[in-house]
Amino acid sequence: MGIKTYMTEMFGIKYPIISAAMGPLFTKELALAVSEAGGLGVVGEHSGGSNVKFMKESIKFVVEHTDKPFGFNIRTSRNELMATAMCRRIPKFIMDNQRIREQCVYALTSAGTPRMLGQSKNFQKLKEATEIKHFHVAPALWLADKCISSRVDGLVCTGTEGAGHQSYEKVSTLVLLQQVRKKYPGMPLIGCGGFATGEGLAAAISMGAGAVAMGTRFVASKESDFPQNFKDIIPPAQAEDTVLVTGTLGPIRLWKNKYSLSHGFMSKEERLTYEKTRTNQNVVEEAKPYLAIYEGEMENAAYLLGQSAGLVDRIENVKDIIETIVNDAEKCLRNAYKTVF
Repeated sequence: MGIKTYMTEMFGIKYPIISAAMGPLFTKELALAVSEAGGLGVVGEHSGGSNVKFMKESIKFVVEHTDKPFGFNIRTSRNELMATAMCRRIPKFIMDNQRIREQCVYALTSAGTPRMLGQSKNFQKLKEATEIKHFHVAPALWLADKCISSRVDGLVCTGTEGAGHQSYEKVSTLVLLQQVRKKYPGMPLIGCGGFATGEGLAAAISMGAGAVAMGTRFVASKESDFPQNFKDIIPPAQAEDTVLVTGTLGPIRLWKNKYSLSHGFMSKEERLTYEKTRTNQNVVEEAKPYLAIYEGEMENAAYLLGQSAGLVDRIENVKDIIETIVNDAEKCLRNAYKTVF
């Protein structure tokens, strides 16, 4: 069993499956499990305290428990209070640790500009000394254009089906992948948003993606860091049990509960007007519902959930999840090949 793509070759991984960016939540256990299972685990930042400290501790945890490749994610929005410090200090931390430097192959930025990391002198030194690749999340074609102009190494094309931060354009992953592939045929792409099955992986590969990134499917895993109350939401959920609202960084897809259904959705213009009067204390307060999931709060917490929840019917081990998806994708691709004459 195995599917080799340009992405598995690029990162030295067995399977073209990556854990999605999931800040501001804990993800070190999940990142470890995904990397150990042959995919590419991604350590996210956590907004519950010192982002830099949490990230360093999470990275050290991963390399202490596996020798497999992994990556990290930094949210680079202008509203992220620690973004600039993260982009300066995390690359230096990696550069100063030989083992980490050898295993950390993937730098993912999201929810902001890729330039913040790309223009960091410490990251530039890290890129010169290693094979690390810088990808950025692009939820719309015009954002992909900006990423290309910033000279990223690849794009994560995430459609509106996905959990977490989205764009105002609300373009599906199916359409977005085709748009970006058509305009930038040689650019390494990762599909994200709506992936939880072998059929999804096969479709993404057929459209030119080298891998898929999954969030919701991995939340519902035994090894993930998420509280059980969060995991238990997913198996009975349907695709329509999520909603787009305005989050701390713009549009965001959440599980339908009292918080999300009463939260509302600002237009882009309304959001920009609000940000002009927004204070650092506002930012701190807005983050609290996302952290409330760890307190067992069900109705007044923000649960990031994608429409792929409707494809998940059980909580499984990460290894079983990945191997089932890859096995099913193989069957799909072999059957599709038989139709070509």
